[in-house]
Amino acid sequence: MRVLALASQKGGSGKTTLAGHLAVQAQRAGAGPAVLVDIDPQGSLTEWWNEREADYPALAQTSVARLPTDLALLRQQGFKLAVIDTPPAITLAIQSVIQVSELVVVPTRPSPHDLRAVGATVELCERAGKPLIFVVNAATMRARITAEAAVALSQHGTVAPVTLHHRTDFAASMIDGRTVIEIDPTGKSAVEVAMLWTYVSERLEKNFRRTVFAVPSAPSAAPGAAARPTGAGFGRRVIGS
Repeated sequence: MRVLALASQKGGSGKTTLAGHLAVQAQRAGAGPAVLVDIDPQGSLTEWWNEREADYPALAQTSVARLPTDLALLRQQGFKLAVIDTPPAITLAIQSVIQVSELVVVPTRPSPHDLRAVGATVELCERAGKPLIFVVNAATMRARITAEAAVALSQHGTVAPVTLHHRTDFAASMIDGRTVIEIDPTGKSAVEVAMLWTYVSERLEKNFRRTVFAVPSAPSAAPGAAARPTGAGFGRRVIGS
């Protein structure tokens, strides 16, 4: 199972929205079964997921203390991708998530406050020896500060070649449990998300092959079991019942 974490020391960076969108796109692209893991005490991702009609991506609510154990359980149940949404400004929690992830995505708005806040997250990734990708998020089309932000971030790590631009459909999608991909699959926002997932998935696969797991792999499931993971105890719906 691939483990992707969304982390940022600054609130309002778009972690929750991006986590939901990447997981949905991954599922649609055939990288599932995917599961969203919400360890943010605010529970915004959980609230969004509870408005969804689709069973996948599934949802797992857990805590920092239980995260390694629950990831091992999810792997045993046949999930192929876990996308973790982290709380802001809780260094110990984010550090624990980074330790069990193959790749960390750091969404960053192109503003001075957001750019100044990335240092702490970069330091945590470096300390854990885990790769990170910056995603310029909620950018204004053709604004000079967007390009300047990408240049500034590139001095601290890899910047995704796909920028997510500010559009009302991103905010609207979080109201009824859908994503821009499901609302308007051919729209500009959906195209950006699809391109971003393609890039992230390539980096995730590359890093997965050379990662030493902090969470031991569970025994392989019986033939055919991976196609119908059981989600009892995770989220409000029982998957595969």
